[in-house]
Order: sequence, then C-alpha cells, then structure tokens
Amino acid sequence: MKRIFLTSSAHKVARNIARDIGNARGMKLALINTPIEFNIREADFLDKYKVAFKKEGFVISDYTISSKSSGQIKEDLLGYDVIFVSGGNPFYMLQKIQETHSAKVLRDLIEKEGKIYIGSSAGAIVAGPNIYCSYRPDLEREYEGFKLSNYTGLGLVDFIVFPHWGDDEVKKTYFDFRLSHYFTEKNKIILLTNYQYIKVEGNTYKIIDVKN
Repeated sequence: MKRIFLTSSAHKVARNIARDIGNARGMKLALINTPIEFNIREADFLDKYKVAFKKEGFVISDYTISSKSSGQIKEDLLGYDVIFVSGGNPFYMLQKIQETHSAKVLRDLIEKEGKIYIGSSAGAIVAGPNIYCSYRPDLEREYEGFKLSNYTGLGLVDFIVFPHWGDDEVKKTYFDFRLSHYFTEKNKIILLTNYQYIKVEGNTYKIIDVKN
C-alpha cells in the first residue's frame, strides 16, 4: 500500500507526519534536493527540513538525481525508507526526471517497494499528474531554459496541489494567473496551506490540519 504525504512546508508539519508514519526513529530519509539546484540561494528551507525531521528521529541524507542513470537512482534509493522531494522549482525537477528517465523508477519505489514519499511544495506538485499549474508568466524567460518533452508529473496521485494557499507571498501569482488558468473541470485541485498536509494511503486520501 502506497503511503504519501504532500505538504506546502514540510518542516511545519513534520511532527504530525512522523506520528502518522509511526516508529519513525531511525528511519533512513533521502532528501532529494534537486528542485532547489536551480536557485541554490533560496535553499535555506533545506536546513529547516533537516532540523524538523531529525528532531523526529529520521536519519537524513542529501541526495540528487541529477547526472545519474535510472539504474543508479533505483539502487541508491532502495536503501532508504523515505523519499523526500524538497521545495524549489518543479519544472527543473521534472527536467531532471526526464533526463534521467527516472519517473517509473520513482513510481515503482513508492508503489511496489513500499517507500514512503514526502513532497514539499515543488515535491508535492511533481507528485501529481501534471505540473503546468505552477507556470508563471512573469518567469517565462526563465522557463525557456527548460527542455521538457511534456508537463506530465509522477502520477502518484490523481490531483494537483496548489501549495502555500493563504500565504501573501504567492497571492498575486494565484489571483493574477493560476486560478483563472486552471479554472476547468479537467483537473482535480487541492488548495493547501502551510499548516496542512495530504495523507495518502493506498487509493484514499485526506487533508490534515495542523495548529500553528
């Protein structure tokens, strides 16, 4: 049974996720920091992840899929209990997934090998069926550098996460573009605040609220 936790800000809900997982102490967690490689200057939240999840007993190792083969990624990640994909740029993360041909490897690790998946922001978006929801017209020149064959995500879930709902820093992006752009019956969308996470077990899921 697949177990997935999708968040906006994983460090703010780490304690609750650890409780849901149960017996988290000593679990080996691969922190895939690939999404932040695009702009390493914004990587301060990686330390916040580490502090929060180490406090709950996880043993954390940094990991990137960049410049690796799908076989190497599978071999490396088989040694971990938890695969955690960080925040950052979902387009960059998807580019690296496509370059390394690792989408199936990552899905199999979660769905067949029983690895737990935690996604924070970009990591939550890329877990869904499509990442185009995170497109921003003000960053169009930036996106021109990505060579994506399509916008298909990992497909671990059948819904799209809109992270950081209610956060003033993303208000303009949502109301100026994303909500109108994705106002369609074709997509199942979940708006997720920084103090919520989605708990997926098998084919069922629910939104968990955490008091801030």
